Amino acid sequence: MQGGSILNPTSALAHPIAHLFLIVGVIMAAIFVLVTMLVLYACVRFRSKDNQIEPRQNHGNAVLEIAWTVAPLLLLVYIFTITVQAMHRSDPDASENRPPDMAIVGHQWWWEARYLTSGVLAANEIHVPVGKLFLVRLESADVIHDWWVPQLGRKMDAIPGRPNLFWLEADLPGTYLGTCAEYCGAEHAWMRIRVIAESQADFERWTAQQLAIPSVASLTGDAGSGSQIFQRLTCSNCHSISGLQANITIGPDLTHIAGRQTLGGGVLVNTPENLAKWLKNPQAVKPESLMPDFELTNDQVRDLTAYLETLQ
Repeated sequence: MQGGSILNPTSALAHPIAHLFLIVGVIMAAIFVLVTMLVLYACVRFRSKDNQIEPRQNHGNAVLEIAWTVAPLLLLVYIFTITVQAMHRSDPDASENRPPDMAIVGHQWWWEARYLTSGVLAANEIHVPVGKLFLVRLESADVIHDWWVPQLGRKMDAIPGRPNLFWLEADLPGTYLGTCAEYCGAEHAWMRIRVIAESQADFERWTAQQLAIPSVASLTGDAGSGSQIFQRLTCSNCHSISGLQANITIGPDLTHIAGRQTLGGGVLVNTPENLAKWLKNPQAVKPESLMPDFELTNDQVRDLTAYLETLQ
């Protein structure tokens, strides 16, 4: 798993941002050192001395004044130039005739991913093939969010009613961590992102797995009871599961929830124990999330957990 540092880019889209960050950082450090040295020099060179009369007053130095005006101006022009170049390289224009590969929708507080060609639905964990540019349409279902995976590229705002386009690419396989970078409510800190970059063959296998429809006909025992509970209660009013009369996307699609690494937008590692904890009292795990507390009995939690664990 990658650490998520902007200084460790693994995408051709992120390298210009990291390069610009380092250049500007070096320039700022040099200015800090220069100013500090000049202040210390002035403190020592022009310090007050005993019995010293008022020093000769200097009312200006044209050469110095021109120098300290022109030098910062040239420096700003340079920074402006490399910034524009970095913006162009990190966010190349998309052809008007090229449809997006994926739509990512920010919700309070999770990310929905729709693969527009295959029809796959995912949540919080975005799978991409290594070395392939994905054109993403970024949307919001409620308030302003901000998509940011530092190692893979620029930040991009998700604004209600105004989709934005950006490119997503990973040069190396791995799991790249990101988060919402725009404060969007109580659980903003737990609106995490995982971009999982894999080979084309692995990506195609994952896609085929996501398109598979789980069968409920063969479920027995706790899992079979859990399937009935899911359909009998109001779970299907918010969540979709392929093969059931459940196609609402207020909450994440649960068709393959057991195959995900995390729950609740990253707040819990996806284990049977944590899934049961989430079902028992989601508000205790992630306060103010839209997942209500149904006050399920221990038996209902056990059966629902057993059922959802079959959804690989």
